[in-house]
Amino acid sequence: MIYASLSNLKDYLGISVATTEDDPLLTDLLTRAEGIIDAYTGRRFEAETATKYFTIDDIDGQNLYLWGYDLLSVTKLTNGDGVEIASGSYRLFPRNDNPKWIIRLDEDQAWSFTNGDSEISVAGTWGFSATAPADITHACIRLAAFLYRQKDTSADIDRPMVTGDGVTIMPSSLPSDVTRILDRYKRRVGV
Repeated sequence: MIYASLSNLKDYLGISVATTEDDPLLTDLLTRAEGIIDAYTGRRFEAETATKYFTIDDIDGQNLYLWGYDLLSVTKLTNGDGVEIASGSYRLFPRNDNPKWIIRLDEDQAWSFTNGDSEISVAGTWGFSATAPADITHACIRLAAFLYRQKDTSADIDRPMVTGDGVTIMPSSLPSDVTRILDRYKRRVGV
């Protein structure tokens, strides 16, 4: 996963590219930021080639619902009986947008299973997009910078604290500008 580069983050933080003492930490924080983004949204923003498996519980009529997964393209679709389904025998939905989340068989086709344990396999390219959208890249940079700045502050408290002056210090959370970006990408599951 590479939503943002080390040089992007260093530019944002105003750290010279020639300065390398914090590079391992910054690289780790970029990885953590990507993980937080994926967990918050329930999505991956870069493509991966993989095979995913689905059961009869994911079928409704001609539709195979890819619950919890974003699909970009199919390289091989194998029915639950082990027979490959030709690419001309199904369509991906939504038709005019990515990612896809339904595979619909043509009317003359049917999903079939050899037994209760058999599965449909979908080999293809999975993810929200081939590369991270620009606003996800920005959110990753912004979040990694936020995490970096926490090391020098008391911003990592986990509960509200009241100082001797009676000032309440609230615990830190994700920056609101980052959550506004990520909220648009949150996975919504339901029919």
